Amino acid sequence: MKTLTRFHLVLLLAGAAAAGFMISSLHASTNEEQAVLAPINAMFDAMAKRDAAAIKKPMLPGGTMVLMRDGKPTQMTFDAFAELVGRPGKAQIEERIHDPLVRIDNDLAVVWAPFEFLVDGKVDHCGTDLFNMVRMDGKWLVASVADTGRKDCGGK
Repeated sequence: MKTLTRFHLVLLLAGAAAAGFMISSLHASTNEEQAVLAPINAMFDAMAKRDAAAIKKPMLPGGTMVLMRDGKPTQMTFDAFAELVGRPGKAQIEERIHDPLVRIDNDLAVVWAPFEFLVDGKVDHCGTDLFNMVRMDGKWLVASVADTGRKDCGGK
């Protein structure tokens, strides 16, 4: 019986270690991954401040967005997005990503991350963000964005 119990303990520990490895691989852990995420976080901070110029700063000029809503794509330029979100408003907005999956190859990176978009502190919609990133002159920029957006966010 003791042998069987030890075997189960070894399996449990091995499973926990594997799960920990998988979970930690979903978080930006390297300096380079953090550098890739920095312009995304800067864009989100600027969105919360409704600052159109600051929204555009971490973005590649001429970039575009594709927002999927109810199975239909809405396309817009970064300039149009910044002007829309940068308008003064009374509602407090915030976008949060979590568990970003970051892949980097030289001067190109992609970030895939679940998100929640909050209005006045409550989840308005959620989905997945997809960012294509480029490094120019040693600096990461958002080259394009696509996202899904839905209202069924698990009662958040």
